[in-house]
Amino acid sequence: MSLSATTAPPSRGAPTKHTQPRRRRGYSRFTKLDMKYSPYLYVAPFFVLFGIFGLYPMLWTLWMSLHDWDLVGTHTFIGLENYSALLSDDYFWNAVRNTFGMFVLATVPQLALALFLANLLNRPMLRARTFFRMAIFVPNVVSVAAVAIVFGMLFQRDFGVVNWFLGIFGVDAIDWRREWWSSWIAISTMVDWRWTGYNTLILLAGMQAIPRDLYEAAAMDGAGPWRQFWTVTLPMLRPTFVFVVILSTIGGLQLFVEPLIFNNGNIMGGTQREFQTVQMYMFENSIHNLSRAGYGAAVAWALFLMIVVVSVLNFVITRRSVK
Repeated sequence: MSLSATTAPPSRGAPTKHTQPRRRRGYSRFTKLDMKYSPYLYVAPFFVLFGIFGLYPMLWTLWMSLHDWDLVGTHTFIGLENYSALLSDDYFWNAVRNTFGMFVLATVPQLALALFLANLLNRPMLRARTFFRMAIFVPNVVSVAAVAIVFGMLFQRDFGVVNWFLGIFGVDAIDWRREWWSSWIAISTMVDWRWTGYNTLILLAGMQAIPRDLYEAAAMDGAGPWRQFWTVTLPMLRPTFVFVVILSTIGGLQLFVEPLIFNNGNIMGGTQREFQTVQMYMFENSIHNLSRAGYGAAVAWALFLMIVVVSVLNFVITRRSVK
């Protein structure tokens, strides 16, 4: 037997038949661990940042609301006294009334107009659709401070464009900052102008995800555009519409910048607090009056609970009605 026919011994670094399965088992185990735990690592940065900048401030505010807290002095634990004081605070309930009033006046027309515009922009026969879709988002890009200043000038009593237009029809000049109903209308108009386009694009994205086969089948059954909207678009758009309602609810109950700048930076919201919101009242009791920071924290948590309750109610009502 020649030397060339003999089997050469394995080299020192070459894998043997016993080490290869072991490496495969190790690689398989690593793959399983990667598939199981890597998604948690990917989403961990969000939860870390939320815990630092979201959850911790919320819990700290809750702790402050249980104290007679002075930001420049000491604090004393008083339990739920701040919350019991809210129940008998006329200024707080006035702010709640103003907030919900402007929320209804701004949100309902805003959602209806956004749904109409989204359905209009979704039509294939509309020309220059890309231009209109871009143009409708422009108000949301503009600074909210600039929007509030411009609308404050439009709704001026003596030289405002709105009063000039109403004067053509014989309507006397309105002091939009003096009465609660006039200030609500002015601020709600401002909010609608800024956020309608934003909600329109979200609803438009939901409409574009609806299969075109459903519209073709409805057209073959004799359904016109209006009938297709009620029987196809609205039921299929329900998840997106519920999402828009929740976003509008959260934003509508947190009104702050628009009424603040509308009254030239006065945190009182008018001479008689005609349009002071809960956010503005919280700011008044925590920043303007540092000795009542604990009470301001209680106002903040009361607003948080109101947003949660109203959002849940809107979710339930919208989910049942949009079918």
